[in-house]
Amino acid sequence: MANFRFLLQRLVRAHSSFLLGHGYVTNIRPWSMSSMSGIFRVSSIYKSIPGAQSISSTGPSLHIVLHMPALSPTMDQGNITKWRKKEGDKIDVGDVICEIETDKATLEFESLEEGYLAKILAPEGSKDVLVGKPIAITVEDVDEIKDISADSLSGVEVKEQSSCKHVEPKQWEVNGHQTNISRISPSAKLLITEHGINASSLKASGPRGTLLKGDVLSFINVRNGSQQITSSEKKVLTSEKKTSTTTSSPPSGIPAPVKDAYKDLPNTQIRKVIAKRLLESKQSTPHFYLSSDVILDHLLSFRKELKEQHNVKVSVNDIVIKAVALALRSVPEVNAYWSEEKEEATMYSSIDISIAVATEKGLMTPIIRNADQKTLSNISSEVKELAEKARDGKLKPEQFQGGTFSISNLGMFPVDNFCAIINPPQSCILAVGRGNKVVEPVISSDGVEKPGIVTKMSLKLSADHRVVDAEIGGKFLGALSSNFNALRRLFL
Repeated sequence: MANFRFLLQRLVRAHSSFLLGHGYVTNIRPWSMSSMSGIFRVSSIYKSIPGAQSISSTGPSLHIVLHMPALSPTMDQGNITKWRKKEGDKIDVGDVICEIETDKATLEFESLEEGYLAKILAPEGSKDVLVGKPIAITVEDVDEIKDISADSLSGVEVKEQSSCKHVEPKQWEVNGHQTNISRISPSAKLLITEHGINASSLKASGPRGTLLKGDVLSFINVRNGSQQITSSEKKVLTSEKKTSTTTSSPPSGIPAPVKDAYKDLPNTQIRKVIAKRLLESKQSTPHFYLSSDVILDHLLSFRKELKEQHNVKVSVNDIVIKAVALALRSVPEVNAYWSEEKEEATMYSSIDISIAVATEKGLMTPIIRNADQKTLSNISSEVKELAEKARDGKLKPEQFQGGTFSISNLGMFPVDNFCAIINPPQSCILAVGRGNKVVEPVISSDGVEKPGIVTKMSLKLSADHRVVDAEIGGKFLGALSSNFNALRRLFL
């Protein structure tokens, strides 16, 4: 196979040199690298990058330009955290070229064929490298590395600039001026009319270019603040002149004013995406909340029984995951999402539970697939494995993308209850608080109601009102409470 490829390459080069005399440039050869594949074999549902591999047609050297790949469906930029290969290194099949931090995790970028790394265009530590931007140049023969000239690199930059034109967001025109506004919410339109604001001077922050009420209010505050500054500038200048004539330095004994000290905290790519998505979720998803308290005493005794009699060690969170999965099976309307295209709710075919795991780079949500069909011991071992991978940044894309329902558990902290933000396109997330001992009336064995101490845990459901109404949400919490009261059914 190698001899055939060598022979084919020589034939193409001979044909190219013949055509050069007729004004044609045909520097063509078989592709030797795959810039669209990471070590996790990114599937076809991810973004396709036009020209993810491009063959140079400038200069005497035949080379391939590797572009920043889209390693997840939502990735539009990434960070080069580490180059595993240096310039001049040989690249074999399966070698990891570099590590790329995406909006979800740090993934390894693997080679599928042989070659040599001729030039690194995005050095280690490069931030916010747009998808499709050139990051490296590879060649097939080591002798071709020295032929990578400045003309070749300039050709890459020209291609990069021309390709950037295709990824710019569509601009809309308002009163002859370009703006990124595609839609205006009713409340924003009312504020624009009342204050006489030119819409072309506003910037939309809502999803798909929607101008929100907050955008208009921010503009009004900034405008009013600038007017106050201009009107008071004269007073400030005159007062400064008066103070400068009386004294040139502060009186002794009075310390000079100290500027506020602060420290910038650099954001990871994951945290940037989390901030953006949560803001979009609160602005575009009509959240409503339902809460319920469940008694934990049955769960705690059941957990103790599993450990002592069956040598099965599970956490409270493992049991919560199983109980939620069975409740979703009983009330499948909750296991759904809102389709923007159809403008209707669509139910998922499987029950895949996303669990929130805190990491140094941000919150990750690994998924327990088909949680309703798995045993407690399987769920427990899978949760431990996924949580460890999430903290190490080694989750594969299919392990954190595509959940149908989320659980956020803060029971290990002194948090009684809280409201969680929905993770789109899911329609619900369950917030789990810690267990607290409370005094409640209980019925004793003789049928007499007496005060007793019970352990209660708070559950709060955040739901998308377009998908889940109060009745469906109430049925779900009712089914979940029944599962906690009859934990034996978790094994059925």
